[in-house]
Amino acid sequence: MSYMDGKKLEYKGEEALKELEKLTAKADEVQENILKEILLRNGETEYLNKFMVGSKDVSEFKQCVPVITYKGIYPYIQRIASGENSSLITGHPITEMLCSSGTSAGEPKMMPSIAEDLDRRTFLYNLIMPIMNQYISGLDDGKAMFLYFVKAEMSTPCGLPARSVLTSYYKSKHFKCRARDPYNDFTSPDQAILCNDSNQSMYCQLLAGLIHRRQVLRLGAVFASAFLRAISFLERNWVNLCNDIRTGQLDRTITEPECRSAMSIILSSPDPLLADEIEAICSRRSWKGIVRHLWPRAKYIEAVVTGSMAQYIPALEYYSEGKLPLVCTMYASSECYFGVNLKPLCDPADVAFTLLPNMGYFEFIRLGENGTLLMDVDEEEEAPMDKLVDLVHVRLGCYYELVVTTFAGLYRYRVGDVLQVTGFHNRAPQFRFICRRNVVLSIDNDKTNEEDLHKSVTKAKKLLEPYNVLLVEYTSYAETSSVPGHYVIYWEIKHCTSLQVESGTPLMEAKVFQECCIAMEEELDYIYRRCRAHDKSVGPLEIRVVKPGTFERLMDMFIHQGGSINQYKTPRCIKSNAALKLLNANVKACFFSPRDPKWNP
Repeated sequence: MSYMDGKKLEYKGEEALKELEKLTAKADEVQENILKEILLRNGETEYLNKFMVGSKDVSEFKQCVPVITYKGIYPYIQRIASGENSSLITGHPITEMLCSSGTSAGEPKMMPSIAEDLDRRTFLYNLIMPIMNQYISGLDDGKAMFLYFVKAEMSTPCGLPARSVLTSYYKSKHFKCRARDPYNDFTSPDQAILCNDSNQSMYCQLLAGLIHRRQVLRLGAVFASAFLRAISFLERNWVNLCNDIRTGQLDRTITEPECRSAMSIILSSPDPLLADEIEAICSRRSWKGIVRHLWPRAKYIEAVVTGSMAQYIPALEYYSEGKLPLVCTMYASSECYFGVNLKPLCDPADVAFTLLPNMGYFEFIRLGENGTLLMDVDEEEEAPMDKLVDLVHVRLGCYYELVVTTFAGLYRYRVGDVLQVTGFHNRAPQFRFICRRNVVLSIDNDKTNEEDLHKSVTKAKKLLEPYNVLLVEYTSYAETSSVPGHYVIYWEIKHCTSLQVESGTPLMEAKVFQECCIAMEEELDYIYRRCRAHDKSVGPLEIRVVKPGTFERLMDMFIHQGGSINQYKTPRCIKSNAALKLLNANVKACFFSPRDPKWNP
């Protein structure tokens, strides 16, 4: 698979870097050919024939094919998932549906994928080590402890696999049959990565990482939250892990046959000296710098630390004593893989991704200076077709929303990511990821927007009405100082003297607020509830009741900082440390959700 001739892009090492230079030097030509190729292959599909009957003309595509959100493609996805032919949207057989972390009507979005998409993803993965080798030497002289996980996959009604994009890659021949080389030497056996039981997988991967602790040069996970979750898991299980190493016997809780078999090879004989070393480190009073102490040769931590994951940077720096670079290598989604970071050792705040013009056809909706919509475009509807900007025509410093067209059947699809142009590599622009549009809260894969937050609060506050209590105002915060992180909702309530909060809240009233927590969680989307009830990557929701007048003081603070009384709106998610400090200083009672929300796989 290349952008023109159908050959597979299997470049590695210096060849991969040379190909990257060629692609970015001719980004405009590559993009035009990508779109021509997509129209040539997919021009007879039902979807495209709705807008440009029988035509494969690029200019007609730009004039006639609308810019859409998931709602625009969902009916076709549904039909294919139910058994209709892939030719509804693409000229290639759809081999699987990739489950996005986004939601539609409470369910994960399903993105169509064709066989050659795996070639594109592999091409991008093959760029990572050549780029890293330009900045850090000797990475071929040790192992990588990358904590990778799969999720149990489902099937569509017609039998197509429905799974996450990472599960798709790890289960493919591109990963399982990859060529072994010094840069591909992982501590985790594939059997542990491919184990559907996340606890058994985590246990075995950490055990393998500890056994090879003096060979580990690279550490990481896909998301920063997953890496911190591993540290939390280690804190709870290091005694058992040390016992396994000391005795040479795998813990009986690991029951998955392939995991046991693979780990028995790694855990081939007792090693009491290694167990003592690890025990001495993990027994320390403070776990500050624990990562560096356990893996003393590690040169960096690789994980996504952009967007909502930036909130985990302080914790990562604590566990590494701030002495390991945090490396964010690539930008990808279920819809399409986009680009790579050509300066991986930069500060996390400065991470920028060079979009690779052979991954798909890219267009951009111009946004305002603060990332708001510049034009009147409903976030759930179509954008004006003549207002889009091509990849090579974006402007330095400007904000854009990414729109993608793919071989697999997405046409002018709004990904929902807000990006800022920070520079260019040859003719290819480099973007800083700003945020997901309208997402206010996120801990792991969950992404809660302002509308969903408001709906959940509205549902919960009804439980206060029988007690003559009114909700005056609210805001929220993603609390990540502990692992797993959790949602904190600040409530200011009126007529609450009967609650006797200052002198000790009666059991009944405490129970009412706990029921409010549950009501909010039950109203939040499928992904949030899965993260809470199944993945355990998000902790129980917390309501913090603040003193009367707190939100007026919050408003005063923002106005004092230059805000306008006429335009002031209570922020529904707190980003300011000063605002957070003010709210926490006025908390008079805290309540947590007493159980997991209901979730059905």
